[in-house]
Amino acid sequence: MNERFADLVILGGGSGGYACALRAAELGQSVILIEKDKLGGTCLHRGCIPTKAMLHAAEIADAARNGEQFGVISKFAGIHMSGVNAYKDGVVARLYTGLKGLVSSRKIELVEGSGTVVGPTSIEVDGTRFTGRNVVLATGSYAKTVPGLEIGGRIVTSDQALTLDEVPERVVVLGGGVIGVEFASVWRSFGAEVTVVEAQPRLVPNEDEFASKILERAFRRRGIVMETGVQFTDAHVEPGRVTVSLDSGAEIEADLMLVAVGRGPNTNGLGFEDIGLELDRGFVYTDERLRTNLPGVYAVGDVVAGLQLAHRGFQQGIFVAEDIAGLNPRPIDEAGIPRVTYCDPEVASVGLTEAVAKEQFGEIETVTYDLGGNGKSQVLETSGAIKLVKAGTQGTAGPIVGIHMVGARVGELIGEAQLVYNWGAEPSDVAPYVHAHPTQNEAFGEALLALAGKPLHTHS
Repeated sequence: MNERFADLVILGGGSGGYACALRAAELGQSVILIEKDKLGGTCLHRGCIPTKAMLHAAEIADAARNGEQFGVISKFAGIHMSGVNAYKDGVVARLYTGLKGLVSSRKIELVEGSGTVVGPTSIEVDGTRFTGRNVVLATGSYAKTVPGLEIGGRIVTSDQALTLDEVPERVVVLGGGVIGVEFASVWRSFGAEVTVVEAQPRLVPNEDEFASKILERAFRRRGIVMETGVQFTDAHVEPGRVTVSLDSGAEIEADLMLVAVGRGPNTNGLGFEDIGLELDRGFVYTDERLRTNLPGVYAVGDVVAGLQLAHRGFQQGIFVAEDIAGLNPRPIDEAGIPRVTYCDPEVASVGLTEAVAKEQFGEIETVTYDLGGNGKSQVLETSGAIKLVKAGTQGTAGPIVGIHMVGARVGELIGEAQLVYNWGAEPSDVAPYVHAHPTQNEAFGEALLALAGKPLHTHS
């Protein structure tokens, strides 16, 4: 058997894997990066990028539909999915080409093929063994489904939903988390009748309850039907339709059902357990420094339990590369990772929900600033709000421990928000900073002023 050696061998070329490879190479490590599909992984090819391209197309559809209210003569005549897909695929292709060039420029050896772990720091691909001083497992995740439910035809996951050649007239979305509400938003903008089914009492249940309420109100205005607090029981496929049954006794007939019940870790059949790697519910167990129970073996991204976000994996990859190089980087605070759901309206947050903050700190203070008082939000015709959560009672010093936002484009505000949270800033520290007018960023500044005890554009 052929055997190749490197300082670092990485299994998986998604966000976590390629970020680790780039940073390690920058730090002088020799790197072998193994990827069974395409460099860039789920995020680039079947997740973040293609869905955001579709969401932008959806935004344009809404703009065409509503042009008259802005004095623009326009109309929404329909969606050509071939055109949407060509636009989406073009965005992906350009980024993919750029990423391949970047990896090549860093002298990273890219190995295309399915890898299996055959030793503590060895991975085999098509008869060649690649052994590193250290190994990083970055094998990503897959779209989960409901046990006993067969995917195919009129029942799809997000993977198939991204390749549809026509817009379904009626859609049932099973799951009201991030993936579910994003696709629900796209299809509604494209003209479909959409019903979202969520077993939890509210949409985006991992977000602050405040955000869920605003999103649900906005979805109702858009004509999206929501069935929350109910369980899916069955789906019956007939020619031309699928009938979805719920434990409430309701039956929903649709042209398509999207199963968006989360993603599971890609750890089966890769040799992980054969070498004694510790798993927890299918996820690779790691400590705060992303070290597994095996010396020299690390894991990053969706195979590590926690937020399944591309930018989390990306940052974890950088962290591991620097840790291996002896730079002693600071461990990543999961609560300090920004979260954005790109539906219409967007939901963005960082830090703790109000409920969790109460559990951790006991006494807290909250402030909510309505986007109705923000000039740019009025220009954009968006509604929503920004909620801040501070540790400690009103009038006392304490850090801002939670920031939650709902409204058009609020995902663009999360950069400042994550700095405020991760630095442990108090309201008095950040309220004096100037926010440009007119921007939605001003709304964040107004919320900070209010939390600092000097509200400006708010009614007492």
